[in-house]
Amino acid sequence: MGKLDGKVAVITGGTTGMALAGAKLFVDEGAHVFITGRRQEALDEAVKQIGRNVTGVQGDAASLDDLDRLYDTVKREKGSIDVLWASAGGGEPAPLGEITEAQFDTWFGLNARGTLFTVQKALPLFNDGGSILMTGSNASLGAFPGWSVYAGSKAVQQAWARVWLNELKDRRIRVNVLTPGQVATAKQAELFDEATQRQFESLIPRGQMGRPDEIATAALFLASDDSSYVNGMELVADGGTTAI
Repeated sequence: MGKLDGKVAVITGGTTGMALAGAKLFVDEGAHVFITGRRQEALDEAVKQIGRNVTGVQGDAASLDDLDRLYDTVKREKGSIDVLWASAGGGEPAPLGEITEAQFDTWFGLNARGTLFTVQKALPLFNDGGSILMTGSNASLGAFPGWSVYAGSKAVQQAWARVWLNELKDRRIRVNVLTPGQVATAKQAELFDEATQRQFESLIPRGQMGRPDEIATAALFLASDDSSYVNGMELVADGGTTAI
């Protein structure tokens, strides 16, 4: 018997990395999963990799029209939602003094504004007793030079989780933040050269990047009844980087 048998889960940004690993695990644990991605080709490939009990909906989490289309699809195909993992996000380095208006608007638009409306627009479909989790970043806990826009756009989630759980308490909907650290993904490979990767690895006590499946298992914990008494919390899965 799976931990998510009969559940309907929505995962934004679910075509690569941690979220794709989570989608695969959620399906293995009995859920039907809706995933989103901006690029149709990548979305089709992710659906193929997951293999069953998955629906791909092309869209950008920063677009309110695309979010409406996502939830219209969920309503038509399944009728309700039990788990929402608002995982779509991104960032780029820019030190103070060189930050552009476009960079601020892009990353706050996706990581903050996009996450807020991903959650808000899901609520009419949410079953009581469901679970919402948002992907944070340990950049919001550390002081990594050059990453202030990204860190700021992720830090809002911790406040939202606390406020939203209070607003949703009568429906027993839990809201938590999953905060990964440095994880070996294709996107990270695009952002980090070899020297930068070694620098970040040196901050992790075990000296190795996290794996997408290690974040997926943490997401499963927050999505399932295993975390039924966990609410408004930030689960940091960064190998101890920000603890020392």
